[in-house]
This record gives sequence, C-alpha cells and structure tokens, in this order.
Amino acid sequence: MFAGIGILVVLAMVFGGFMVAGGNMDVVLHALPLEMMIIGGAALGATIMGNSLPQLKAIGGGFAKVFKGPRHKRQDYLDTIFLVSKLMKMLRTEGPVAVEPHIEDPAASAIFSEYPRLLKDEALIHLICDTLRLVVVSSGTLNPHAVEEVMDNAIKTHHHEAHRPIAALQTLADGLPALGIVAAVLGVIKTMGSIDKPPAILGGMIGSALVGTFLGVLLSYGLVGPFANRAKQVVESDGAIYDVVKQIIVASLQGHPLPLVIEAARSGIQHANQPAFAEVFDGMRGR
Repeated sequence: MFAGIGILVVLAMVFGGFMVAGGNMDVVLHALPLEMMIIGGAALGATIMGNSLPQLKAIGGGFAKVFKGPRHKRQDYLDTIFLVSKLMKMLRTEGPVAVEPHIEDPAASAIFSEYPRLLKDEALIHLICDTLRLVVVSSGTLNPHAVEEVMDNAIKTHHHEAHRPIAALQTLADGLPALGIVAAVLGVIKTMGSIDKPPAILGGMIGSALVGTFLGVLLSYGLVGPFANRAKQVVESDGAIYDVVKQIIVASLQGHPLPLVIEAARSGIQHANQPAFAEVFDGMRGR
C-alpha cells in the first residue's frame, strides 16, 4: 500500500509542480511514449542480457516484495519458536529415532502440519530438517559450535541468493540516468537534422529531447532506486526468522535451560515482530 502511495506522491509532486510553474504538459506527453520506448526498452534489454532466466524471475519477485512487504509476520516467529522447540524437546526426551520421521517427510508430519504457513517456506523447512538430520545421523555427538557453523553457512548462502535480485534492481536504477542521456542525445541528433526549421518547432524538438534526460533521472531516483531499497529491507526482515531457528537449535544442543533458549531466539527478532518473553514461555508450556 505504501509503495503505491509513494508512487502517486512522486508523480503528483513532480508533474504537479511542473504545471503550477507554468510548464506545458503537451510537450512532455507528446515525447513520453517514444522516450519511454527508448529508455524502457534499453533498460529491459540490458537487464535480460545481464541476468539468467531464474534471476529475471527473482527480479520480478523483488518488485512484488515492495508491494507485499515482509513475508513473515509476528505469528510466524512464534510458530517457528514453538515448532523448533518441540522438535528439540522430542530429540532430547525421546531420542533421534522419534524425530527422524518428522524431518524426513515434513509434509506428512503431525508436528509440521500444525504450522501450515511455515511449511510454505521451503528454505526455512530445509534449514530445520537438514540441520536436525545431521544431529540424528551423528546420534547427538556433534559439537554445537560445528552445527552453528554449518547453519551460518546455509543462512549466508540463502541471504546471498535473496540479495541478488536487489543488486540487479540497484544496477538498473544506476543505469537509468545514462539511458536517459542516450534518449536525449538521439533527440538532439534529430533536432540538428531539422536545424532549418523555425525556432518554435526547434524549441519543441529540444524540449522533447530533454524529456529523455528527465525520465531517466526520475525513474532512477524516484522509482527504481527506492524499490531496490525497500526490497532490501523486506529481504533482511524475512531473513531474521532463519536466525531464530539457529539460536534455538544451537542453544538447545548446548544444554541451556528453556528460558535462555527462548531469549536466544527472541532477542534477534525485530521489535515490530518480537513477541513478549511471557507470551513465548507460556505458549511453550502449553504445548
């Protein structure tokens, strides 16, 4: 919602201010389709040339993130704490054999099925199951610090992949002003080919050429750049849930008491999504 509001504010203030200052929108509207074709087409072609098909789909997903916002809500963080804590409790009290069926087929697990929203996050489920699979295979003899290192690598890889489309968006934003200059130069070339025309016609042609520079800068700093920044915020916000998983597993393997395990998981959550200590503790006692 805020992304849409921001776009409307940018366009209203820029073009509204131009008209209030006495600017003629006819020149802008006349040049807009062709200038957008040149700038937008060049930007699209450069983006296609510089990225693979999966990456192009991820870039589209980056734009979608701006409008959808963070994937994980406050309840998802609570559910993650409950889910992983329940699995670690089962590992501690019933042994690896009891946990193995749940992590081998999460979709059929009675424990995982209690949290259908979490099951939709494949990366999160893989992190949980792959880590616990290591613990099960090793019969609980793994060093907690070694487990933490493995999880850090997995989270780092996931975050790196999640940030790739954001980098592509930022690259696009950085290139748009230059593409706007390309469009403007083409307009100047066209104008120079009509140098014998009356001043009124030449003025309109020069104005149309400058629309290219204007559009390149506006698209870069007014739209695509802010989109990339917001997408980065969303990715970083959603990445916090993986650290919650890591903290619970590592703290549990180290044999820490339940209150410390809760705080280790809870303390890394952003304040907007951070549940109260009592809320988590009471919820875990009731499970």
